[in-house]
Amino acid sequence: MMLMAASFCDVNLGCGLRKLHDFHSTRNGKTRSHAHAQNLCSYSKQHIYLKRLDIKQVEVKRRFKLHQVSSGKNAHSSELAKEDDISTATLIWRAIKLPIYSVALVPLTIGSASAYLQSSTFPATRYFVLLVSSILVITWLNLSNDVYDFDTGADKNKRESVVNLIGSRTGTLLAAYMFLVLGLIGLTWVSLEAGHLRAMLLLACAIFCGYIYQCPPFRLSYHGLGEPLCFAAFGPFATTGFYWLMGNNSSVNCLPLTGTVLCASLLVGFTTSLILFCSHFHQVEEDTTVGKISPLVRLGTEKGSSVVKVAVTALYSLLLTFGLSRDLPSSCIILCLLTLPMGNRVVSFVDENHEDKRSIFMAKYYCVRLHALFGASLAAGLVIAKFVCKRYIPRLILA
Repeated sequence: MMLMAASFCDVNLGCGLRKLHDFHSTRNGKTRSHAHAQNLCSYSKQHIYLKRLDIKQVEVKRRFKLHQVSSGKNAHSSELAKEDDISTATLIWRAIKLPIYSVALVPLTIGSASAYLQSSTFPATRYFVLLVSSILVITWLNLSNDVYDFDTGADKNKRESVVNLIGSRTGTLLAAYMFLVLGLIGLTWVSLEAGHLRAMLLLACAIFCGYIYQCPPFRLSYHGLGEPLCFAAFGPFATTGFYWLMGNNSSVNCLPLTGTVLCASLLVGFTTSLILFCSHFHQVEEDTTVGKISPLVRLGTEKGSSVVKVAVTALYSLLLTFGLSRDLPSSCIILCLLTLPMGNRVVSFVDENHEDKRSIFMAKYYCVRLHALFGASLAAGLVIAKFVCKRYIPRLILA
């Protein structure tokens, strides 16, 4: 009986334990199934949430791109509207290019100051005849340049072009050559009156540089040679020619070529070429379209801004070099160094705006200011040296 009872207890206990184990197993299975179901549900919700988030992100990006395109179109439309809003008076002012005529004044003034330092003479009548004649020649340069750029299509969208304003290519070209003839008459009269044909030859070379710069069949500006021609025409040729014409009188038949006038003419040519270089920044697209290989078409505006920085640095480095070699008096060095803020302004403006076609238009006018201020300082320094630097004697290069 006891064995039966023990067996019964073992059986019942084993059975109970198995039932208890099965119960817990079933319960755990249900729990795991429930947890798995919950995990699946959670994953499904998370997947749906992420999918919705992706859709929203795509939608936001799409709207942002549409906004950018719309903003770009609006900006372009606004820019065109601003261009259309430019008054006729403003366009005429741009076409006249009055500040650019400093390139006629500066070489003559520095040549005259160099002659005064050497000979103590200043024939005022001759100065004003040469000034008017130079302005007439520069007018020919500007008008004929507009005509020939119109022919190639470079000025197709240039509203301030004289040809576009007047509507007559032939009339503009005739006026240009009429101004050239009048200018040549004035220059010839002064050369004959001064009895200095060598000076007339230099001025003729300067005008020839202007012709081959823009006129067919040469059009050397379309091959990137505008800056060297500009340097030679307004620097050594024009400045030295004016020096000889302004120095000739009854007592002094022919002034010698000195290191002073030669170094001064190089600085004049340098600042004048910088004006031309910076005038290309806002025309890169148009020049590229018509095949005009200006320096900025070759370099791009970013490298071009670096060239401006190097050029301004070289200008003042040359100034100091000429001062140390005593080819320029100390008064010129001191006064010209006072223009450094303007030189720095040119560099910073081009560096900040070289990619902005609308703003960079003003770069050439900042260069004109530098050219005029530097030229005025150089001329004033030469005149002051006559009275202050008593021991200064210009170095003779050619008798």
